[in-house]
Amino acid sequence: MEAKVCLLVIMLAFIGCETVPPKVSDPLAASSGTPTAVAAAGGQEEQFTPEFNAVRTTIDPKHTPKITAPETVKRGEWFDVTIHVGVAAKHPSLSEHFVRYIALYKDSIEIARVYLHPVYSYPKVIFTIALDEGGMLRAIEEPNHSAAWEASQKINVTPK
Repeated sequence: MEAKVCLLVIMLAFIGCETVPPKVSDPLAASSGTPTAVAAAGGQEEQFTPEFNAVRTTIDPKHTPKITAPETVKRGEWFDVTIHVGVAAKHPSLSEHFVRYIALYKDSIEIARVYLHPVYSYPKVIFTIALDEGGMLRAIEEPNHSAAWEASQKINVTPK
């Protein structure tokens, strides 16, 4: 039995088979925007790398959400907030590249979230909300291939 195990170990070493996937040499390559070897492998490991979790606030024509909402609203009155993914270009909705969800926050409180289906959903949503106080409206969208993208807009609330 020991001979068979020993032979198996030698064979695996000879053909270069690894039992553990290689470690990513630089998991903090987020500043370059390029995915690491782990992300390229296509596994769920990419969801746990720092560059995948960091929300991006820089402007990208295809990924940055665009918020359309009034600058001032009356307290407690309903109004529409439209979020469209892509400030200068349309984001695709393909099975290999699509927006997973679009979420709306007021400061750090999530107000609403919509999950989108690839191919059948265009990355644009309209939320009808009411606020008691002003603050910062934040739109976050997450595509299936990278970290989430964020945009924000200040909103003032006046008494009725």
